[in-house]
Amino acid sequence: MSVPRLLLICLSLFWLMAAPVMAQEQAAPSRCLAIAQTLPHVTFASFIPAQAGAKDEVRITYAGHSTYVVETPGGVRIATDYNGAYGSDPLPDVVTMNKAHRTHYTETPDPGIAHVLRGWNPDGGPASHALGIDDVYVRNVPTDIRTWGGDLERDANSIFIFEVAGLCIGHLGHLHIRLADAHYAAIGRLDVVMVPIDGGMTLSLDGMSEIAGRLSSSIVLPMHRHSTPIGAFTGRMGAGFAVEFRDSPSLTVSLRTLPRQRTIIVLKGV
Repeated sequence: MSVPRLLLICLSLFWLMAAPVMAQEQAAPSRCLAIAQTLPHVTFASFIPAQAGAKDEVRITYAGHSTYVVETPGGVRIATDYNGAYGSDPLPDVVTMNKAHRTHYTETPDPGIAHVLRGWNPDGGPASHALGIDDVYVRNVPTDIRTWGGDLERDANSIFIFEVAGLCIGHLGHLHIRLADAHYAAIGRLDVVMVPIDGGMTLSLDGMSEIAGRLSSSIVLPMHRHSTPIGAFTGRMGAGFAVEFRDSPSLTVSLRTLPRQRTIIVLKGV
């Protein structure tokens, strides 16, 4: 193949992946996926130049329990683990849910919400989402959960990943199990990760520390705290993480402002 023809093909593929996606469920190239040649050692790949979107800030607000509201530079509003009690004013464009408890989902979401993404499949089998809306791409990685009786229920939780402004932002949902290599490969890297820290029904604090490390997360946002002392969580995460307490429930982040040291940020209300 001639060099000009090869260059044309490469440029075409770049523009195809970089083009905005329409607001619909569709397959789209992830910019956060890992190239897993020899798990658990992986090379993380981003399919856009590092400077692209570096000035575009994403706003993340702690709304309550395990609900964070993610607002994209394009104005898309996303509420995680949505049950109607938090993050509903103003009404989000996209909500994600998980099946573990009624505090993580609602059977009667407001009909004005354009996209309701359940982390489980009501018809059985794993849920599968690949939603492109304006400047954000939303996908999920299913995991199992434990029932009240202690048994495992297959594919009843999802880790949701929001790819926007060059950032990879993940919400672990009501995670009950340690992640396998296949999960890490499907998730890729997460620049920002939201983790449940109650240490009861959800995964232990030690498990959360392992996950944050393996996902190469620059920012860790705790949630779902209940009675767990923040110090117990930050202490288990280890000396490799800085800790910041904010007097606001919101933060803004971009590729340019990601901290050099991995940092646990505790927003007001957590």
